[in-house]
Amino acid sequence: MKKIKPLIIAHRGESYDAPENTLASINLAWQRGAEAVEIDVHLSKDNNVIVIHDASTKRVSGKSGRIKNLTLHEIKNLDVGSWKNVKYKNEKIPTLEEVLKTIPPNKKLIIEIKSGVKILPFLKIEIKRANLKPNQIEIISFGYAAVKNAKLILPEYKILLLADLDYNSYTQLVSPPVEKLIEKVKKANLDGLNVWAGKILTEEFTQKVKSKGLLLYVWTVNDFEKTKELVSWGIDGITTDRANWMREKLL
Repeated sequence: MKKIKPLIIAHRGESYDAPENTLASINLAWQRGAEAVEIDVHLSKDNNVIVIHDASTKRVSGKSGRIKNLTLHEIKNLDVGSWKNVKYKNEKIPTLEEVLKTIPPNKKLIIEIKSGVKILPFLKIEIKRANLKPNQIEIISFGYAAVKNAKLILPEYKILLLADLDYNSYTQLVSPPVEKLIEKVKKANLDGLNVWAGKILTEEFTQKVKSKGLLLYVWTVNDFEKTKELVSWGIDGITTDRANWMREKLL
């Protein structure tokens, strides 16, 4: 299969067909030829790096509990597959260590930090222990302190700031302004931005970011016509729930 440009990123694994952020979803993405998989991480009560999107287990397990208040043993007792499909019954919440072991050669894992700077020392330990190439791991977060400090302790890895764009109909301005975002990224020596691919995102915004030598990824795109538009703008990475389908449509 020829390499696709831009990078098509499997959002929480192949999450359209399998339960998000599980080994089932992540391995399915690899099996289907994904170049990159995006996951989310939180820190457990006993300092394990846990792969889950929400701070609570309620949505995916039906049982309430905040990751920061649960031990790994307690987390591993939860079924996070049944909500998606009965065939995924008893699918467990994975640790980052488990996910890192699944990454094939020359494939990439994009890790979104959901729980602030406290997770960073433990994240670094797991990444270094996995002994993967630096270009196989990227880190993203909405938390500026998280990405800024991640770049300080993991300078050889690509690290991008997540940003949710908003439009003020009164002032007719996008917030935060692209210039402000670029300034923040440059100040922290980050590698780029990862923004919502809604109607607010424009080709002009894209070119301003790329003209500064920065990467620009977008999330979450499941519409092929929108993807074609983004490709024409030169977007570097597109996160989607249907990575295999999208990649095949682009071939």
